[in-house]
Amino acid sequence: MNALDLGRVGIWAGNMDLYPAPVLRRAAAAVEDLGYPALWFPEMTGREAMAQAALLLSATRQTVIATGAAGIYARDAITAAAAQRTLAEAFPGRFLLGLGVSHPALVTDVRGHRFGPPVATMRAYLDAMDTAPFGPAIPAAARVLAALGPKMLRLAAERAWGAHPLGMPVEHTRQARSLIGPQAMLAVTQLVVLDPSCPRAAELARAHAAAALPNRLTLLRDLGFDDAESLDDRLVDALVATGGPEDVARRVEEHLHAGADHVSLHVLTATPDEPPLRQWRQLAAQLL
Repeated sequence: MNALDLGRVGIWAGNMDLYPAPVLRRAAAAVEDLGYPALWFPEMTGREAMAQAALLLSATRQTVIATGAAGIYARDAITAAAAQRTLAEAFPGRFLLGLGVSHPALVTDVRGHRFGPPVATMRAYLDAMDTAPFGPAIPAAARVLAALGPKMLRLAAERAWGAHPLGMPVEHTRQARSLIGPQAMLAVTQLVVLDPSCPRAAELARAHAAAALPNRLTLLRDLGFDDAESLDDRLVDALVATGGPEDVARRVEEHLHAGADHVSLHVLTATPDEPPLRQWRQLAAQLL
């Protein structure tokens, strides 16, 4: 699989579905103009991931656009393979397909599918992608797997370019590197709150840490956060980097030292329907 140049630091724009299309394009162009080499976005219940990737690729010139992650229940494996190859052919070296199993509630209640065993279902999906027919002869395209637990991390090292853990402490980055080995790509996402008001920043950080907790509880306990349910200050700080750009830069360096190849920053604000241009600019001045 072709490797892409993600650089050390990118942006993970978790609220792009809230931006009207013209704002979406301007936000993507701003990320590129600031010098970030990679722009990640999720797939939930808003825009379809491959269509949105095409919008973002068309609005930029050099930035790598990455799905973080496209849900495997949102399209069959043949369609996913065709879409990936189409974008890789149209925008050489600029599209990274991140795949994930999503969450049971989204899969069953929203999409109407049966949520299967995550690792076995992902493995079967990758098998089908790898044997999918496609007309034009193009080089194999890169993919990563959204992975938190040990089994999915090992599968990412075995069947993809690497792994993409979202919103976990530095301790998890260190553990993930030990599981996937030295060669696989490890692209982690760090939650960030830049706010001069300490109480307001702490409140926002705690709210997002609480939202991230349910599907991370067991993993966090295994990492030494024995009383994770209480969301004490130590855990909130481990999940969300708060303070100024220099504080975020220190957290990025911690992830890189722990084994990450790339850190994407998910900037959290009290106005999620607006691109955090000021914060992206401040972080670029510190980190790029």
